[in-house]
Amino acid sequence: MALSCYSTVLYFLVYVVKMRVLMCWKKTVSFSSMPSDRKINSTAACMAFMLEGCEMKKVRSNSRMYNRYFLLDPDMHWLRWEPSKKDSEKAKLEIKSIKEVRLGKKTPVLRSNGLSDQFPDECAFSIIYGDNYESLDLVASTADIVSTWVMGLRYLVSYGRHPVDIAEPSQPSLRTSWIGSVFELADMEKGGHIDLFRATQIIKGLNPGMKESRIELKFKELQKAKDQYGEAINLDTFVEVYCELCTRPEIFFLLVQFSSNKEYLDSKDLMLFVEVEQGVEGVTEDMCRDIVQKFEPSAKGRERGYLSIDGFTHYLLSSECHIFDPQHKKVCQDMTQPLSHYYINSSHNASLLDDHFWGSSDISSYIRGLRMGCRSIEVIVWDGPDNEPVVYVGSSVASQLAFSKVLDIINQYAFESSEYPLILCLVTHCCIPQQRVMAQHLKKILGDKLYAEPPNKEENYLPSPEKLKGKILLKSKKLPPSCTDYEGDVTDEEEGLEMSRRVGADEKDQLNGLGCKRLRLCRELSELVCLCKSVQFRDFGLSKREQKYWEICSFNEVDANRFANEFPEEFVCYNKRFLSRIYPTSMRIDASNMNPQDFWKCGCQIVAMNYQTPGLMMDLNLGWFRQNGNCGYVLRPAIMREEVSYFSANARDSLPGVSAQLLHIKVISGQNLPKPRGSAAKGDVVEPYIYVEIHGIPADCAEQRTKTVSQNGDNPIFDESFEFQINLPELAVLRFVVLDDDYIGDEFIGQYTIPFECLQPGYRHVPLQSLTGEFLPNTTLFVHVAITNRRGGGKAHKRGLSVKKGRKAREYTTTKTTGIKVVDELFRASTQPLREATDLRENVQVRKCLPKISINHCNTNTSLFTVVHCVALHSFGSFVILQTKKIM
Repeated sequence: MALSCYSTVLYFLVYVVKMRVLMCWKKTVSFSSMPSDRKINSTAACMAFMLEGCEMKKVRSNSRMYNRYFLLDPDMHWLRWEPSKKDSEKAKLEIKSIKEVRLGKKTPVLRSNGLSDQFPDECAFSIIYGDNYESLDLVASTADIVSTWVMGLRYLVSYGRHPVDIAEPSQPSLRTSWIGSVFELADMEKGGHIDLFRATQIIKGLNPGMKESRIELKFKELQKAKDQYGEAINLDTFVEVYCELCTRPEIFFLLVQFSSNKEYLDSKDLMLFVEVEQGVEGVTEDMCRDIVQKFEPSAKGRERGYLSIDGFTHYLLSSECHIFDPQHKKVCQDMTQPLSHYYINSSHNASLLDDHFWGSSDISSYIRGLRMGCRSIEVIVWDGPDNEPVVYVGSSVASQLAFSKVLDIINQYAFESSEYPLILCLVTHCCIPQQRVMAQHLKKILGDKLYAEPPNKEENYLPSPEKLKGKILLKSKKLPPSCTDYEGDVTDEEEGLEMSRRVGADEKDQLNGLGCKRLRLCRELSELVCLCKSVQFRDFGLSKREQKYWEICSFNEVDANRFANEFPEEFVCYNKRFLSRIYPTSMRIDASNMNPQDFWKCGCQIVAMNYQTPGLMMDLNLGWFRQNGNCGYVLRPAIMREEVSYFSANARDSLPGVSAQLLHIKVISGQNLPKPRGSAAKGDVVEPYIYVEIHGIPADCAEQRTKTVSQNGDNPIFDESFEFQINLPELAVLRFVVLDDDYIGDEFIGQYTIPFECLQPGYRHVPLQSLTGEFLPNTTLFVHVAITNRRGGGKAHKRGLSVKKGRKAREYTTTKTTGIKVVDELFRASTQPLREATDLRENVQVRKCLPKISINHCNTNTSLFTVVHCVALHSFGSFVILQTKKIM
């Protein structure tokens, strides 16, 4: 029977996919679940509308829709509809039986119904009720009606025991009084009106990021509706426009959930919200009163200790509700570990402004890199005129930089953003006389900052960043102890050879005429190298026996990738004691970047990045190094540092001794999303969607996306939840990417990258950055973050603290994206039924409740496979009955 169900489902899916692909040649469109005109700005307005009632379509599982008039009983305990063939006492639903109110097509009836294409997602909602979790599926004529009913019902479900006073208040509300005072201040002539331009500027000033055209349009619409014309705006119109434009429904609903039947939060309400939802420990009423004093705009509110919807919105948009934990804005990790126990922010070809072939060198590139927290800078030095060495890369000979000038800049900015050691990677192509000039410049310009103490041979590890504060370490070749002359031959690094080949030199003439494998080095320059002596890597066994802790190997990314794939455990063990530097292959002439996560998972400390090239890889790098005060050093996970520990870089499951965590992300809304830079195809229209990505070890890498919002794209409502299992939290990075859905190619709007360890739980705003890393003004995402099996709320996760291991996360059936939007959207609808089936099975086992599944002759022992496909069939219109019996 299960096999037959499975075949039927597959046949039906294939048929639907074929029909959809044939019929939908045009761009697919998803609808936002909230209106563009936000008219819901009070609980009383919701209740009044519901009491009056309206007509909606009731959707049945037999693919039929019936027009019914729905209204709320005066006692607010029942929802009724009429006319109905049923007895009037049966055509009602008790409010207290409601379990959940869902926006959009979130039930099998609405997803699978053959008529569902006739109405948009934003016009549908479902009421889940009763012990058997039945659904009442409704379709309204507009999104405004849907949002009113959803907000009102959710409020009643949360606070149904407290009747809402729907009568007009005798006293103006805090908000109305405050807006009136703002209007009076602007009405300097005291004529009872202000001009349209001034009214627009006031509202824009109170809500930075809102478009002036949108404000002006709203004023004109209201004036036309009231038969008022001209440029004069009166108080009533001003208040109405402000309330409609500046009330974010998702925040208003959040406020009424915690406000105990009020339209403002007092200090106790706010205390509950900050402690329970935001996860902050040690919250006091005094702290909450300080929040009110800081963010509440009305004088009466501050005096009484009330936080209105405007103050609450300002608070949620403030840095206090930023997704990034403020404790990580300063150095918060142990800095006394050996240098090899840290990831080190590193730059490759720091002097370049562009790619390796056409790019020119500029001194400002060093300044930019150092200010961004870079702690490993590469300087490629060549013979220059007048016996003065010069710095340039590849073909940028025309834009040479004097070596002495580069050192001046490094000396000036080395410790501006971080006091921890800077590693200066010298790649030398100079003759002996100019090498001596290099040594003189290094000693004269850098002076005491240049680390000159020889390594302690009795030690086994490099000194800590704390001990090396304010020091510059020179990474370069060093003469062997057996060489007693003033100069000698050393084996050149592979990177040096690649740099030579880029300029087209003949192999016989490379590197001072000594062939492709030898370099003549002077003693003066050699003696300046102490803790970072460059050596060639041979194999892991030989390194374990013979390599000294102060010796460092550089790996081409191709070789490093091979080691990561073929010898992942050995590579991790090697990096416990020795520093390793990974640099891009010479094939990257466009200065593209490698993925640093590929090498961080192996414990490689120095992954050299092309800072001049923006994109995903630089987003990961810059986001990663924010977590320790942007000091350029991040402590590696304990499992990669401890002598007795086992870790494979290619782990694809949970790790021994590491507690996996479950990350829940709800993407609620976006604010003031700009038009993509350089885009002109669609005018000012933005149709955004969001990718939520996890980067880390292979077991953690995942991504999920929201639907596309085609209406009100600059302030979209997504209201979608995602779940990720994080097996190695200390190496995981979360990235939000906002894209504009377009016919030809989706365009980049903004992104934000944050280490998992820096996430704050609760309702948070995510600031978005442009492609080049600048923060977009007033552009944010509103999300909710929850982390299961994590100690502390708003506090940083303490390294080394044991946490109680939670239950293993449920594994859900998922589908991979095909790249064809029509197909992906269709199959995404099947995810929820499969999850519901899995949840049903798991909950039954936990509660020891046996489900009765009747599908012809299926019995109570039906396997999970059959349960899944029964639910799948149900979602496509078949008749399946799921019943649960609760055992007391």
